[in-house]
Amino acid sequence: MEIYLDNSATTKVCPEAANAALSVMTDIYGNPSAVHSFGVKAKAVLENSRKAVAVALGADPAEIYFSHSGTLANNTAIFGAANARRKLGNRIVTTKLEHPSVQRCMDVLEDQGFQVVRLAPTKNGTFDTLELLNAINKNTILVSMMLVNNEIGSINQVDLISRAVKKVSSPALIHVDAIQAFGKIPVKPSKLGIDLLTVSGHKIHAPKGVGALYVKKNLNIKPVIFGGGQESNLFSGTEPLPAIAGFGAAVSAIPPLQVKYEEMKKLRDHTLSMLRGIPQVQINSPSDGLPYIINMSVMGIPSQVLINYLSERGIYISAGSACKKGHRSEVLSNMGYHAKVIDSAVRVSMSRYTTAQEMEIFVSAVNDAVNNIRTKL
Repeated sequence: MEIYLDNSATTKVCPEAANAALSVMTDIYGNPSAVHSFGVKAKAVLENSRKAVAVALGADPAEIYFSHSGTLANNTAIFGAANARRKLGNRIVTTKLEHPSVQRCMDVLEDQGFQVVRLAPTKNGTFDTLELLNAINKNTILVSMMLVNNEIGSINQVDLISRAVKKVSSPALIHVDAIQAFGKIPVKPSKLGIDLLTVSGHKIHAPKGVGALYVKKNLNIKPVIFGGGQESNLFSGTEPLPAIAGFGAAVSAIPPLQVKYEEMKKLRDHTLSMLRGIPQVQINSPSDGLPYIINMSVMGIPSQVLINYLSERGIYISAGSACKKGHRSEVLSNMGYHAKVIDSAVRVSMSRYTTAQEMEIFVSAVNDAVNNIRTKL
């Protein structure tokens, strides 16, 4: 039996998405920009997929733009927002726990002369409300914060950003990276006061190679890549239609969020109760975090050693973000964890297909690792 528990890195493509992608690759393979009937059919697939994502976000299809990745969508949102508002101020507020596709953008903007304020997290991986409110002023032109942290699963109150912006009459645009949240908890940008919001296909059982950016109606931001002007000039390049079709199908296949959330919470809590029976295990994820993610440390066993041990037994987990391979977790470091905890930390990320039996086998394997490995180290 293979047990895949690295779903925050990527997910297995669901049957609905695979069938939709295959249909486009073998039957409806025209270019959506072509004006002949074959292109028109492809265009219809593109627009139906756009509508599916829009419905899931409570948005207008005209507010949804497909990109070639979540990283490209994040880059476009951040640089586009900064350029759109740069005449109104130079202050940008973000956090120390963002994904590298946001962090590196902030580094570049800082080099360009923008003042970047990075909020420090509390012990549970979220942010002090008062610090957030104090950080936003009339010179703030952009606030960027992820909804769910990809390493520990903490959930941020992004609705507070809009209130803070309005309170001081700031010109700031609000960007939210919702890549780990989409398909697991309700994400409605219009209700949360969000201007720009990023999602990705391969985190919700769609193929790799497609993301989407929600851009609030009448908001004009500039692209970061140029070419044929696809996606209303925002993401040039021939649309990856097989991936987009799979994305739309995967979105339509998402089960009722609240029902599945409660199921995953029970599975997470059951897993935690078993893990707490192993004295060497420390749980790093907050108790009120997204139940799909468990960040834990097995004290005395380096992360990679445990990953290799489990991998040999057909169980697949990760050492935090897949984008931070080979580096100590900045997330846990910024949360104030001791180096020994960080160096033993692993991320266990479930999907809606994960079963209780799989998690029981995983916990049993962790217990075996403690008994077999720690005595040899």
